[in-house]
This record gives sequence, C-alpha cells and structure tokens, in this order.
Amino acid sequence: MKLRIVNERGHTAYAKERSAEFAARCRDGGLAVTPQRTAIIEALLASTDHPTAEHIYAAVRRRYPHISLATVHRTLETLCRIGEARKVTLLHDSARYDGNLGPHHHVVCVRCHRIRDIEVSGLRQVLETDAALGGFTPLGWSLEIQALCDKCRRKEPGGRVASKGRAA
Repeated sequence: MKLRIVNERGHTAYAKERSAEFAARCRDGGLAVTPQRTAIIEALLASTDHPTAEHIYAAVRRRYPHISLATVHRTLETLCRIGEARKVTLLHDSARYDGNLGPHHHVVCVRCHRIRDIEVSGLRQVLETDAALGGFTPLGWSLEIQALCDKCRRKEPGGRVASKGRAA
C-alpha cells in the first residue's frame, strides 16, 4: 500500500464539477435549492482545510450578511444527511466538514488540528479480501492518521518527536 497527500490543485476542478451538479442533486433528493445553500456548499468546496461551521459562516456572510450561524449549522447537517458533505473527525472540539466525497482519508495534526486529504492505494483490496476482520463485512471505512505537521514539529525542542509506534 502507498500513502499520498492529495494534490490541492486537483481539488479546484473537483470543486467546480461538484458545484455545477449541486442544484440537480438537491432537486433529485427533494431539497429546495436556495442561494444560501448554494453559497454554503460553494464555501465548503472552495476550502481545502476541512472548515468548521464558523469558518464557513464567515465566508458566506460576506455575500449574505443576514445569514445566521444556526442556518449554516443546519444546512451543513442537512448536506451531511443527504450525502453532499461529511463530518471529518471527532478529534476536535467542533465538527469539521469535508465536501470531497471521493475515496480518500485524512492525516490530522494533533496540535494545530490541520487536516490534509490522503489517498491510500490498495486499502480497498485489503479490506475486501482480508479474512482478518473475523466475520465482519466492511460497509465503509475511514482512516485517520494522527500526526504532527511540519510546522508544529519544528516548534518541538530539537525539532523531533518520539514515535509512539502504536495504533489508536
């Protein structure tokens, strides 16, 4: 298996494609397409750092100054419920959201909470063929690697961190 950080330049094309299809997917799912919902999904898709509802609220509020934080929270929960977004991690005090619905995983800095998308080639094959799951049939999976980013690691005395060498 190989790990690879997802190229942020490729994210732009993906975001444009998802934005263009958003209205049709909402209508197909029986959800009204409002300017606020569109602005929220566009802000989420424009972000590569898995924003909190508060960060999305700040971005959307520039265009819609009367939108409330409660509306942003409700809309993000609705987007998660209909499969247009997902919550990334429970490691943080507040939910982080991801508009990238393609197969990928995350590496999370345990100090500054920066999140990057990663691809893990071969993971699907391991999970779908490995008998080590003891009779469980995988329905989905999400890998989250907890780490220190380069910036936080440089702040450590000596710039090094002892490896724990253990799975969470």
